[in-house]
Amino acid sequence: MEYKDYYKIMGLQRNASKDEIKRAYRKLARKYHPDISKEPEAEANFKELSEAYEVLRDPKKRATYDRLDPNLKSWQQFDRQADRDSSFDFNKGGFDDLHGGTFSDFFEAFFGHKDQYTDFNPSAQFNARGSDHHASVRIDLEDAFYGATRSIDLQKQEADSLGVIQAVNRTLNIKIPKGIKDGQQIRLSGQGSNGMGQGAKGDLYLEVHFNPHPLYRLEQQDLHMQLPVTPWEAALGATVKLPTPAGVVDLKISPGSNSGSKLRLKGRGIPSNPAGDIYVILSVVTPPGTSEAARKLYKEMAKTMAFNPRVKMGV
Repeated sequence: MEYKDYYKIMGLQRNASKDEIKRAYRKLARKYHPDISKEPEAEANFKELSEAYEVLRDPKKRATYDRLDPNLKSWQQFDRQADRDSSFDFNKGGFDDLHGGTFSDFFEAFFGHKDQYTDFNPSAQFNARGSDHHASVRIDLEDAFYGATRSIDLQKQEADSLGVIQAVNRTLNIKIPKGIKDGQQIRLSGQGSNGMGQGAKGDLYLEVHFNPHPLYRLEQQDLHMQLPVTPWEAALGATVKLPTPAGVVDLKISPGSNSGSKLRLKGRGIPSNPAGDIYVILSVVTPPGTSEAARKLYKEMAKTMAFNPRVKMGV
């Protein structure tokens, strides 16, 4: 975010009077107005001039600006925090622009969205819907199976009585719908910025992501998991217990299975239409040969079973 020197833009000293500000604006407005000026940068200069005048002509905004000016680090840190903190909801746009121009990020960071300024009539009525805010929220995988209500803490940028933007904490109770997908958005009506005049409040959009799960890996609506089995369960076949987000189920393992064998439980994944599946990858785990009995048994197996797992490697 670039710092804007509004006094320099208007060619004024910092102690300029209200009349001096007005005269400077009128002079520069005639110079840069796009309908009059032939200069290639006239429109950009006029918008920059308008933004500067919008702040300096307003005693509250000017007082705020004058306090911020010698403390640039404070607003730079504020700007960086909003970028990196996923729990910080932020707006992605301003009110509808009246004439195709917008005020700078610098202006909106400290004074909110732009006021109507095309004719610079402070009493002009302007109604505009508040901007939408966006934030991300993390939920547990199980929330997508049954739906849930979760309380989340967010920070919101809000202007105080002097127009200074502050970070305000707030707690919202949100309903997680059953079958929600990773990356899907939940819209909370009226939780965005306040509107101007009679304009309605904006909305808050929460982008949902799942917390990492110790058992399952998510791919779209499907779940993937590793299932440890014993050598005899894999060799002889067995029915074992399998944990799923919807509860424990019996899983039949075919005789002659190996590590890497994949089993599919249709419709046991994230609820949807159609529901996702669960894919189970078998992982054969050998018992430790730490006891005398275990070592004896492994030696007996080595004598009686002519098995070379490396035969396909030619060794």
